Amino acid sequence: MKMVRNSPTLAALVAALISAVSLPAHAKTDFNVVGREMAGMLQNSHYARIQFNADLSAKILSDYLADLDSARLYFTQQDVDAFDKKYGRRLHELLIKGRCMEPANEIYTVFSQRVGERVKYARKLLKTAEFSFDSAKSVMRTRKDADWPSSQQAAEELWNIQIEEALLSEILRRDAVKRLAEEQGKKDPLADDKSPQEKIAQRYDRFLRSIEEADEEDVANYFLSAVAAAHDPHTDYMSTREMERFRSGMSNSLVGIGALLQAEDDGATKIMGIVVGGPADKQGELKLNDRIVGVDSLNKGDVVDIMYMKIDHVVEMIRGKVDTEVRLKVEPSDGAPGEVKFITIRRGRVELKDELASAEVIEMKHGAGKRRIGWLQLPSFYMDFDDGDPSVSADVQKLLTRLNQEKIDGLVLDLRRNGGGSLEEVRRITGFFVGRGPVVQIKDTIGRIESKEALLREPIYKGPLIVVTDKSSASASEILAGALQDYNRAVIVGDSSTFGKGTVQQPMEIGRYFRFFEDNTRAGYLKTTIQKFYRVSGSSTQKLGVEPDIVLPSVTDALEIGEAYLKHPLDHDLIREAPNFKPRNRNELFIPELKERNEARVKKEKDFQYVIEDVARTKKRIAANAVSLNRAEREAELSDSEKRRKDRNVERRERFAKMEATDSQHLKFFRLTLDNLKVDSLPEVDREKDAEAFMRRAKDKEDALDDTPLWPSGLDPVKREALSIVSDLVEQVDKATTVGILPAAE
Repeated sequence: MKMVRNSPTLAALVAALISAVSLPAHAKTDFNVVGREMAGMLQNSHYARIQFNADLSAKILSDYLADLDSARLYFTQQDVDAFDKKYGRRLHELLIKGRCMEPANEIYTVFSQRVGERVKYARKLLKTAEFSFDSAKSVMRTRKDADWPSSQQAAEELWNIQIEEALLSEILRRDAVKRLAEEQGKKDPLADDKSPQEKIAQRYDRFLRSIEEADEEDVANYFLSAVAAAHDPHTDYMSTREMERFRSGMSNSLVGIGALLQAEDDGATKIMGIVVGGPADKQGELKLNDRIVGVDSLNKGDVVDIMYMKIDHVVEMIRGKVDTEVRLKVEPSDGAPGEVKFITIRRGRVELKDELASAEVIEMKHGAGKRRIGWLQLPSFYMDFDDGDPSVSADVQKLLTRLNQEKIDGLVLDLRRNGGGSLEEVRRITGFFVGRGPVVQIKDTIGRIESKEALLREPIYKGPLIVVTDKSSASASEILAGALQDYNRAVIVGDSSTFGKGTVQQPMEIGRYFRFFEDNTRAGYLKTTIQKFYRVSGSSTQKLGVEPDIVLPSVTDALEIGEAYLKHPLDHDLIREAPNFKPRNRNELFIPELKERNEARVKKEKDFQYVIEDVARTKKRIAANAVSLNRAEREAELSDSEKRRKDRNVERRERFAKMEATDSQHLKFFRLTLDNLKVDSLPEVDREKDAEAFMRRAKDKEDALDDTPLWPSGLDPVKREALSIVSDLVEQVDKATTVGILPAAE
């Protein structure tokens, strides 16, 4: 609140204002005010200090339209031109003036109308059109760079081929499932499904309902997210709903019933998973594949129909405070058609244990003895911002301590699919491997550089170390991998690079900037980029990511995955090396020797050769950007793909059987989780049982037809090769130690 000169005392002024503008019971957050305050926050706090001008307005409009209609199927060029003429150069002004919901609502209203028109037309086509599927026509695989339809007529012509492709794909999918079932002597799981036309119509109906039922908070979320994203890919507006999910993800826990939900085409919400030991599991009535059709959030008799409701709205209704009750209206998976029952569940805190750090000890026969390798799985850098527990660094410290007790010879740190998390946590964890020293450098908007250091006097783990990454390893994962690479502490193995996110975001509560008489209960948060981070060597990971020392073949090499492919990324740059940075001797990693052995194995490894073939095929398909509408051509393509799949499966089954037999003689796997840290001896891994140790998951009815053999011993090609590389490293270190090149391990 601003101070007012020549006025009564502050207390008197506040009392007068409260009396004059006391909020009525039905007051709600004004998202025009949210936009106004968010604009100020972006101008004052975003790293790049992007000017609020006509250029920014154009980016915001383009991003908003793309977010709503990414495939350019609904708006016409006439719509886009009208929006551009009216708002293309003045959205920044409307934001600052507190009028952002005018364009947001107007554009969304037109979008909703267009979706209604297209879905109505799609229904008509699905009911009346007869497609021969014998033309030479094709449809674009992706339309993200396509032109908008020039008119309503052009839009309908576009939808003719979209519906034809959707119908052909559904028919071919069903044919493939039926054929697989017949080959395996099983019942066709899709035999009782609705017709292809009805199934596709259902999907569009669900989409239309979700668009029409969007409330003002949803529309504000779409628009303000576009405002944020126009600054860089990771600056974001987070609605109250999204912030709750973000906090749950960062802390790896939530308050709810402990169930995994999935939206169904017919409008219901299906139970796809139940957390073991969670509230729903303990209550016992809710089963996998049950369908929720109504929710009574407070268990007071007011059941809300959730058919076709957006899944995040359903989740919000089911979650709540600890020890409160929610009542669900459920269609039992094993019940008669139309049967419903009510299930009341007391909410509780649910720990997502399958997302916590965990480890394995892999015992490998080696000559007359054995070699023990630790495999440390790190899904994210989680931390509970409220009380600091759970903390990934505390968990990793416990696991590393036990791995040391197990006398492991080498360690693999698995950062695949780790999208990042807490910067403070990665600082601590890096110290577990390098001891005291700089970990990452942070540069703010005025160019000030700060070096963040690990403070641990001595590392916890000092032995041979491999880090496995992929294209989805991002942010905090890249800090850790980059630091260990710069220190020459670890050999990095994986995809051609990590994601390339080299920026730091801070969530800020927008409601804190509201005037005291403005309702801020649903204002949400601005997660804005406030800093860039740099490796201790001085290089940013931005756009480039961390390039591994040993690159393994990966299907992602054919895909546009990474920061460089996102809209409006900040640039890569360099700064000076971190003070007091003292890397080890890189020769102690024996990378030339490891690469030579790796390349020899990859050339012989059938599954890596399959990947190389798939990359070439995928690149060709993406470049063509066309899907045929000719049934004979598509069937020929599918037949070729199916033959390739079957041939590979035949080859794999024979090879995998031999590998399993060899593994059983040479490998043992022991499970180490945060729940069994203090047991005398670690239990052996039971992959089938362990897969559902934390969550029981529903199986799709088509899953039973998948005859693809499982990886032998649960070792996918990357994991198996990483074990070979760390074994090679251990061998090289042992040799160097024996001849006195390296000091003996402590």
